[in-house]
Amino acid sequence: MLARAGRHARLVLLVALVTLVAAGCGEFTPTTEVDSPTDFGGIVAELQLVGINVDHVVSGDAGCDDQRLSRTAIGFDASGVDQTATVRIYLYAFKDQATYDELRSSIDTCARSYVTDPATFGSVDAPPYVLAGKGPWAPNFKNALRTALQRAAVGG
Repeated sequence: MLARAGRHARLVLLVALVTLVAAGCGEFTPTTEVDSPTDFGGIVAELQLVGINVDHVVSGDAGCDDQRLSRTAIGFDASGVDQTATVRIYLYAFKDQATYDELRSSIDTCARSYVTDPATFGSVDAPPYVLAGKGPWAPNFKNALRTALQRAAVGG
């Protein structure tokens, strides 16, 4: 009788252990949530990860007088990677793809006020974001900007 009770107790313990392990595995199942763009702090973190330094941040600085862009723009100085000269870059962060589509061409119009030579205009798109500024931008710097912005566009 005692042997049977011991086997029963071990069986109950084994079933409980298997249940706990199975429940615990569910805690680590990847979620299927849709990735969403990060905020400016996340963008700066991504820029720093690729070796770009950010300084002199000004919220609402679109580089021009377009109020629609000013609401979503942040101006900042950047350097790093192979970009030895500091450049002023404008981040235009739109709330969604539709707003990006609606206002994207406004950025090019705005840029005419801060870029005097079209050959020196630099931009990187990763909807819902656009980085734009006067260059020239060094090749690895531009690639690093693109990498960081693409990561930020999907939440890092």
